[in-house]
Amino acid sequence: MPRKCGIATFMSDILAAVAATHSKTQCLAVSVNDIPEGYDYPDVVRCEIEQQNLSSYLRAADFLNNNDVDVVSLQHEFGIFGGVAGGHVLALLRELKMPVVTTLHTILQNPSPDQRRLMDGVVDLSSRVIVMASRGQRMLQEIYNVPAEKIDLIPHGIPDGEFVDPNTLKAQFGVEGRTVLLTFGLLSPNKGLEYVLNALPRIVAEFPDVVYIVLGATHPNELREHGEAYRLSLEILAKKNGVDKNVIFHNHFVDLETLTQFIGAADIYITPYLNEAQITSGTLAYAFGSGNVVVSTPYWHAAELLEDGLGVLVPFADAGAMAREVVELLRDDARRQTMRTTAWNVGRRMVWSNVARMYMESFERSRLEQVPRIGKSLVPKTLDRKPRELPTMNLGHLGVMLDSTGIFQHATYSVPNFSEGYCVDDNARAFILSALLGELGADTQRVRALASTTVAFLHHAWNQPAGRFRNFMSFDRRWLDEHGSEDSHGRALWALGTAVGRSQFTEIRGVGAQLFAAGLPALGTFTSPRSLAFGLLGIHEFLRKPIGNAAAVQMRASLMDRLMDLFARSAQPGWDWFEDSLAYDNAKLAHALIQAGQASGNASVVGCGLQALRWLTDVQTSEHGHFRPIGSNGFHVRGGPRAHFDQQPIEAHATVSACLEAWRATKDVRWYEKAQSAFDWFLGWNDVGLELYCPETGGCRDGLHADAVNENQGAESTLAFLLSLAELRQSQNVLTSFNEPNAGD
Repeated sequence: MPRKCGIATFMSDILAAVAATHSKTQCLAVSVNDIPEGYDYPDVVRCEIEQQNLSSYLRAADFLNNNDVDVVSLQHEFGIFGGVAGGHVLALLRELKMPVVTTLHTILQNPSPDQRRLMDGVVDLSSRVIVMASRGQRMLQEIYNVPAEKIDLIPHGIPDGEFVDPNTLKAQFGVEGRTVLLTFGLLSPNKGLEYVLNALPRIVAEFPDVVYIVLGATHPNELREHGEAYRLSLEILAKKNGVDKNVIFHNHFVDLETLTQFIGAADIYITPYLNEAQITSGTLAYAFGSGNVVVSTPYWHAAELLEDGLGVLVPFADAGAMAREVVELLRDDARRQTMRTTAWNVGRRMVWSNVARMYMESFERSRLEQVPRIGKSLVPKTLDRKPRELPTMNLGHLGVMLDSTGIFQHATYSVPNFSEGYCVDDNARAFILSALLGELGADTQRVRALASTTVAFLHHAWNQPAGRFRNFMSFDRRWLDEHGSEDSHGRALWALGTAVGRSQFTEIRGVGAQLFAAGLPALGTFTSPRSLAFGLLGIHEFLRKPIGNAAAVQMRASLMDRLMDLFARSAQPGWDWFEDSLAYDNAKLAHALIQAGQASGNASVVGCGLQALRWLTDVQTSEHGHFRPIGSNGFHVRGGPRAHFDQQPIEAHATVSACLEAWRATKDVRWYEKAQSAFDWFLGWNDVGLELYCPETGGCRDGLHADAVNENQGAESTLAFLLSLAELRQSQNVLTSFNEPNAGD
C-alpha cells in the first residue's frame, strides 16, 4: 500500500503481522512500481523496482544482499513483474544469496510456454513455496512436479475482529432495518456483478428491503484502459432491472477498519466471479473468516473453502440459481445463523497472528534447509557475465512518422517525407511492434492507437477482387497499385497472424482473423522465398491460438516443404543457402524454418534452418568479430564479389530475430551472443564505427555508407531498431545464464 491492488494489501498485512510476531524481527519491503511516478510508500519500503526495467531488479538484489537480509518473502502473481510473463523477477532471484520463500497467489492449470518457464524458474529458485489452498498443493505436484516437502499450505490471513450482529453496524451506512447483500473488491469485468444485478429483481420481489452494496473502486488497470465503463454499465443494468433503489455503489478503496465495518453489517456476502481458475481470493477469506454467510460461484478457492455446507455454491453466470439460493437463505434465519457461527469458528485459524506464525515456521525451515548461496551480486562481474544494459525504448520518432492513415515510408532527416506516402510493408512491421510493446507493458492507449491505425491500413489495403493486398499509397490516399509484391503480401499476413495470436485487443484479433483467412490462399501461388518465409512466420503467430485451422496447418507444411526444396536445390559446399544470391532480409528464411520446424516437431526442418543461419552469420561476421551485413549496392551473387555497402538496418533486425529464435530452439547461448552482436551494429560496432540509432529522436538512420551514415530516419530503419530492441528486451526474461558458453543441449 498505497498501491491499490489485492497483492499490495496482502503484502502490507503479512509484513505487519510477521513484524509483530517477535520483538526482534525486523522487516523491510521492496515494492514494484507500475507507474513512472511511483507511490507515496511508508518508511518500511526501503527499495523500489521499476516494473519494466530489468536493471532495477538487479539493483534490488544488490540492496538485499548488501543489507544482510536473512530471508526474502516473494509475493508472486502474474502481471506484477515486468517482462514476458513477469520474467524479470528471475533476474532478481538468481542474484540473491539468502533463501527465498515464495507465496504463489495464482497457479495456472494450462500455462503458456512463457508462463511455464517462469513458474519453473521461480519454484526452482525458491527454497520453499507457499500456497493457500489444498488444490494448489496438488497442482504444484501434478503439473509442475514440485516435491511435496517443498510446499507449505498456509491460509490467506484475515483481521481478528469481533463476532457481531449485523444489525448493530448498519446505521452508520444508512441501511438500518434493511437486509444487506455485499460484494467488495476492485471492480473489473471478470467479477460477474451483472449476474447479481440480474438476480436482484426476483430477490427484491420477496424481500423488498434488500440492498446490495458493491464496495470498492474500479481496478486501476481497468480504470487506465477503459475508465468507468464497467461500473457505468452496471448502474445502467440496475436501472433497467428496476432495482436502482436497492443498489449502492461505494466507489472507494477503503481502509481496513472501514472494510471490517462493512463486512460486519452484511447479512450475506456474494462472490459471483466468472473465472474458475482462481486459487486465492482475499475478499472471500476476509468475509468468510469474519463470520459471513457466503454465496459464491465455484471458483477453486470458494469450492474448497465452502465445502461441507460452510457456504452456498451456485453455477457460474447463473442469475436464476443465485436468486433462488439467496431467497432460500433469507427465508431461513436459523440456517444463516448456524453458517455464520461455523464460519467464524473455522476462521480463527486464519487470523493474521496465526498466519504470521506459520510464515515464520516456513522461513525458519528455509534457513535450515538452504545450502548457503555464494553472494554472487557482491562479486564484481566482467561485462560478458552481466545482462546488457539496453537503450531506452524511445517511441518519439515513431509517433512523428504516424498519422491517422498509417506510418509514412520515408523521412528527410527526422522529418516525415509526405511525397513518398505509405506502404503495407511498414505498417505491417509497425503492427508487429505494437504487439511486442503490449507484451512489454507499454502504455495501453498508445499501443491501442498504434495497433488500430496500422491494422486499419492493412484492412484498407485488401483488394477483394484480386485476392491480394495493395502496397503503396500516396499522401492523398490514392492506391498506386492493384496489388503489391509477393513479399509485401507475406508481410501483411505475418502482421495479421500476429494480430490473432498476440494482440491484447479483442476487436483487433477479430479483424486480423478475417483478413488472414482471406489472404492465406494466395501464399500457395507465390514463388518468392521471402514471401514463403513471411507467410510461415504469420502462420506460426496465427496458430498460437488453439483454433484448429486446418488450412493454416496445411499451408505451413506446404511452405516448409517448398523452402526445404529450395535449399536442397541451391545449397552446395561453401554455399549453404536457398538461392544463388544473398539479397535483403536474408535471415528471415532461416528464421522461418527454425520456428516452423520447432512448432511442427520436424527436427530436419529445424536442422536445415540452423545450418543456413550458421553459414549466413559466418558470412556476415567481419574479421574483427562485428556484424557486417550484405550491402545493398549489388548484394552478393554466388561466385561474384560481395557488396559491403550500403548496409541496411533491416539486415541487422532480421539477424537479431533469427538468432534469438535459434537460441530458443537450441538453448545455446552462442546464438544469443550473435543476436547481441547484430544489435550492436545499430550502436556503432560496425565497419565505420558510427551509430545508426539516434537516441535524441528515437529514430534510426537509413543505412551505413563506406564513410558516413544516411541521416534520413525512415520507417523501415526505425522499426528495424525498435523491433530488435523489443525482442531483446523480451529475451532477457528467459536468459538462463550470462556466463556459460552453452546453457543446454
